[in-house]
Amino acid sequence: MQKLRLDELSLDGKRVLVRVDFNVPLRQHADGTRSVADGTRVRAALPTIRAIQRAGGKAILLSHLGRPKGAVRADLSLAPVANYLQAQLGAPVCFVRATVGPSAVRAVDALAAGGVLLLENTRFHRGETANHADFAASLAALGDMFVNDAFGTAHRAHASNVGVASRVPQAAAGYLLDHELSQLRRITESPLRPVAALVGGAKVSDKIGVLTNLAGIVDTILVGGAMSYTFLKALGRATGRSLVEHDRLENALGIYRAARGKLRLPVDHITSTGISDIQGRALYTGDIPDGQAGLDIGPDTITAYRKAILEARTVIWNGPMGVFEVDAFAHGTNAMARTLADATRRGATTVVGGGDSVAAITQAGLADQVTHVCTGGGAMLDFLEGKTLPGVAALTDRT
Repeated sequence: MQKLRLDELSLDGKRVLVRVDFNVPLRQHADGTRSVADGTRVRAALPTIRAIQRAGGKAILLSHLGRPKGAVRADLSLAPVANYLQAQLGAPVCFVRATVGPSAVRAVDALAAGGVLLLENTRFHRGETANHADFAASLAALGDMFVNDAFGTAHRAHASNVGVASRVPQAAAGYLLDHELSQLRRITESPLRPVAALVGGAKVSDKIGVLTNLAGIVDTILVGGAMSYTFLKALGRATGRSLVEHDRLENALGIYRAARGKLRLPVDHITSTGISDIQGRALYTGDIPDGQAGLDIGPDTITAYRKAILEARTVIWNGPMGVFEVDAFAHGTNAMARTLADATRRGATTVVGGGDSVAAITQAGLADQVTHVCTGGGAMLDFLEGKTLPGVAALTDRT
């Protein structure tokens, strides 16, 4: 990556603005307090924060949480995250209920070398998602340099990443961002072959660009989830009540033909009349009859996909194979999670990204048994589609 890196900065005594991704789920307790329910993203930022501390810099952390749309919401305050971060660091973390303005300035001025300060949710300001010049300038004024360690927002041109980066003398990639990009470049630019992509989810429309680009990178594309029924319908198969994007049938057919035999679809399906009708589960090979909706891949598909994955030396997974949130329709997704873990043990490079895929492999207890779990599903999809990530492009070029 021809961008400045954290280790190339002189941090001693400097105010270092750090864009982290602390958009984590919170748990509400009976007494009305909140705590972090899953701190994976917070823990992922610890190496960058600790490096700044060790070098004598002042780490001033910027993050969003949820989608408050410019309104101040107590339930989306980063205060519980500050408490969690403090416990993980084993060192004090200051928190101020402001992102810019006099309170934020005073908190920054009071911060000692090696100290850590977390500012309030950047999305409490409408200027954040609009990358408003005044808001970006106010954020930039709080630091001497900028480090982007939030891969999860790298595909967004917001004030707290792109806006700040363009208004400081130096803007560098943190350890997490650098690692994420290295892993994705590894599997797309110089992968060990054969390469298999396991792609699921609800809509073809969300992944037209990704599937098109992947067809030129990978050797096999294994499609599952509701999006497979749009492909099957486009190929003239009966899909019953399965979710089909009728306005994307032509797109699906075009992708299938352009893939030149690389794209594989489910051959059997676990169906029901609806998600809530667990007792009505049925197995169909080939066409799905009227009144039935495909909700998971069937055993023959699991066997075929497992074989393809275990034969691959590089595997990319984005999107579940069915309605995995319901145990009755989670078998296919869970089987793929186990298969990726098996492939990793056999020496394959395996990368998992996307909220549902990450949730599935985490729930299966296998997140530590694959090569890499991506912290940003949207950024990963844009990268796989071949798009430029604004949050990366805005960083300072290396000289």
